Amino acid sequence: MTMMTRRALMGSATAALTTATLKSRFAHAADDFTTMDAVGMAAAARNKQVTPLELVDAAIARIHAVNPKVNAVVTEFFDKARARAKTKLPDGPLAGVPYLIKDLNDVKGERTTNGSRLTAKVIAKANGTITDKVLNAGMIILGKTNTPEFGLMASTESVLLGPYRNPWNTDYSTGGSSGGAAAAVASGMVPAAHASDGGGSIRIPASCCGLFGLKPSTGRMRLVGLEREPAGISVENCVSRTVRDSATIFALSEDISANAPLKPVGFVSGPSKRRLKIAFSIVGDTGKEPHPDVRAAVEATAKLCRLLGHEIVLAKSPVDAERFTDAFLTVWASGPADLVKLAKSQKLKPEDVLEPWTLGLAEFYAKKPKGALAQSLAYFRTVEAQIAEFFTHHDAWLTPVLSTPPPRLGEQAPTVPFATLYDRIVGYATYTPVHNAAGTPAMSVPLGMSASGLPIGSQFAAAKGNEALLYALAYELEQAQPWAGKHPPIWAG
Repeated sequence: MTMMTRRALMGSATAALTTATLKSRFAHAADDFTTMDAVGMAAAARNKQVTPLELVDAAIARIHAVNPKVNAVVTEFFDKARARAKTKLPDGPLAGVPYLIKDLNDVKGERTTNGSRLTAKVIAKANGTITDKVLNAGMIILGKTNTPEFGLMASTESVLLGPYRNPWNTDYSTGGSSGGAAAAVASGMVPAAHASDGGGSIRIPASCCGLFGLKPSTGRMRLVGLEREPAGISVENCVSRTVRDSATIFALSEDISANAPLKPVGFVSGPSKRRLKIAFSIVGDTGKEPHPDVRAAVEATAKLCRLLGHEIVLAKSPVDAERFTDAFLTVWASGPADLVKLAKSQKLKPEDVLEPWTLGLAEFYAKKPKGALAQSLAYFRTVEAQIAEFFTHHDAWLTPVLSTPPPRLGEQAPTVPFATLYDRIVGYATYTPVHNAAGTPAMSVPLGMSASGLPIGSQFAAAKGNEALLYALAYELEQAQPWAGKHPPIWAG
């Protein structure tokens, strides 16, 4: 595994693309940029082979062409983006690259709807922490992406913003809550987009849309004011088509201050020669078998890891599934309970401004005994210790991301009766939340497809703070089974 400084990273990116290749690409239509990743775009801009304005204009054209089919970008500020592209940008490995921010995060002067009628008209007075980091890296924000109400669902189908449609098949979900971000990248609008993860919201849409997505360790990204983080379990990063884009954005975003809770990782530039002992679990926390297509896809991933020389060991989760599910949903539902109070404080009827799923979670929380939230958070520390012990015996942990391929739109809509939707979501997103509670890094790697042609990701996790191991493994898998050249039917190129 090789680590690089930011300056070395810039040099590496410049060398990655040849002049002849660039000239050939730029001689054709603007949507030829869809074949480039963010690192490649930035290298081209640094070499004066394209201007940031050209990159931005091409991305705007792609959004205009593709977005009506999929509903990914829900707020546009193209004029601001074009104006920024004409200025001297901060020096950085991704300077000039067009980017999108999830609509749970603030961009000064723009609306932050949170996918909810409750906050549909809220205009941000300042940038969020991640927004500032993106801008300081020289990236250019074009707009904001679709998200379910307050990021509370595993599918992106809010009443306010409408469903985001999967570019692999528009009858199906993109996952959530970073569903708009994932489908924008999968359809070629931008090479990477901001995403966040409080229970799987980077990994789930990455799996559904055939992208790479890594959830960092808790505490890795310092977030001022927690930025609506549910009980401290949400983290920020991105979804991307290439591992190096994700690794670059991670390195630019992580907390490198003197009092950072975790030792900074820096930029991981490639695979490691180290062979890993990888735990393999196919049955989720509900104790049920995944869909046959999911089982086949993840077993194929295990086989690929064996062929690469890694040791695969069958293992069971050390966590009590029933107790964990109740504790996690108690913590998750505490946010909706506060949203109901907020609506009432504004003299609004909660049922007029909040979705049935959000109201159902609030009611679920209201039925909990006094002290349930504190007890659930205390149990998370038990889970953290159990997972930490698990990783003293294994280097990584392979599981499915989800129990089924992407569901049809409507199956997990927020208007589905609460009891029915509760069972569907708990059964569907059974593999991801434990890593939010434990604070461990985990990634979805796009290695599988269903029989009907929908993407299926494989989840790898590692001990807290060990993102470098995951990135190195991801590079190796990407080289062994390349995925960036596989495009969905709805593709801007």
